[in-house]
Amino acid sequence: AGPEIKGKAKHSRAIAAARRAPHTNYRYLSEPTMAETASFVDPVFLARFGLSRANVLDYFLHPLNPFRTKANTSNEVLSMQGINIGMLMAQGTGAKPPPLTLSVAEEEYALALKHLTGEQYELLPPPPDEDPNAVAQSPMYTIRHVLRSNQAVVKVLGIYYVLEGVIYKSPTVRGSMKANVARTVGALSDACDALSTSARWEPSTGFTWHFEAKDDDEDDEEFATSAVQRRRKRRRRILDNRPPGAHTEEEEEGIRASEAIESILVRLSKSDVVVNGKTRAIQPKSEGGKDSKN
Repeated sequence: AGPEIKGKAKHSRAIAAARRAPHTNYRYLSEPTMAETASFVDPVFLARFGLSRANVLDYFLHPLNPFRTKANTSNEVLSMQGINIGMLMAQGTGAKPPPLTLSVAEEEYALALKHLTGEQYELLPPPPDEDPNAVAQSPMYTIRHVLRSNQAVVKVLGIYYVLEGVIYKSPTVRGSMKANVARTVGALSDACDALSTSARWEPSTGFTWHFEAKDDDEDDEEFATSAVQRRRKRRRRILDNRPPGAHTEEEEEGIRASEAIESILVRLSKSDVVVNGKTRAIQPKSEGGKDSKN
């Protein structure tokens, strides 16, 4: 159903051989997982073929790329038929003789994908300010992972971008919103903490603000220290997920020990030894067991 191509270009054979050859110099920039923080790069491929719009899909379909799906894609079906963008530029199609421009080759490749169903990887058009026929290396390419049911029904499964030869997964809208909200809340919390150390309240004047720190102002230092302690208690209560006034077993044991020590100190403070400084004299005993008298 796609364009009929006779033979294979030398570039296509080289890429196929590179895929079959074992790579020992590839490296993961992070763990090979589907997390949004993972990335992948193959320096062997980049050193041998470079990277351009003509072969960026072949680079993404690298067998060691953790982002590619394990299912058989339409791109691999076309690759087995010897159809890719670089091949179309070199040999053309049955209706269009070679050589084809890059934009025409991309259109023919996209048309061939539309005639197939299943999971596919599409190369999105370049930015408006970039020449669509420029074969030279671009700093970034965008690839879309789709599930095609027919020529008109397409479901987007993911978006990836290749930046300077490194493949990344584009974050989801939910992940971006969550990160932005977390940064905003963190900044607001820091601002409130900074303002709380400058707030003063007096019955006669109400709330006042002191933003200029003075080294010799002990009250400001004490107030700042107490504010920090209050924040720590609040954060501790939030982290422990306990209601106000609740204590752990260790804290209860420490409180009981403190109360016992305090009661001992109170009894000692009320004794005659401490209050009057008196001591009870010990009388010596006689040999018969009776106290001796002077």
